[in-house]
Amino acid sequence: MSERKKTVTRLDSNYMQQYDAHVERQKRKKQRLVRRLVLFSIIAVIAIGSMASYHMTQRALHTEKQEQYEQLQDELTVLQKEEDNMKEEINLLENEEYVLEIARTNYFFSKEGELIFKLPDEEPSY
Repeated sequence: MSERKKTVTRLDSNYMQQYDAHVERQKRKKQRLVRRLVLFSIIAVIAIGSMASYHMTQRALHTEKQEQYEQLQDELTVLQKEEDNMKEEINLLENEEYVLEIARTNYFFSKEGELIFKLPDEEPSY
């Protein structure tokens, strides 16, 4: 059967020339369509890839900033406690009796006619 097809001769008429031109146009049209689809696919892949990369970068940055924020919050609470302690000490230092008591215990100041004996804090070894 294939030999039979080979023996058929092609007519060289005006209709066949128009048909061949039509088939060639359809082939070029299909080729342009494929090229456009490939180009669009490449652009879409590049756009999606760049957006995914940007998203991952932003997530990493957000995580880093969140950890830094939590660390600074902890530091802030420690500093606030220290500030409260300092304010309390300031209030105590405004009291003259408290200041005199500190001077007597730490710096061995004494009242008029008073003798101070320093006893060791450790127990004797004998």
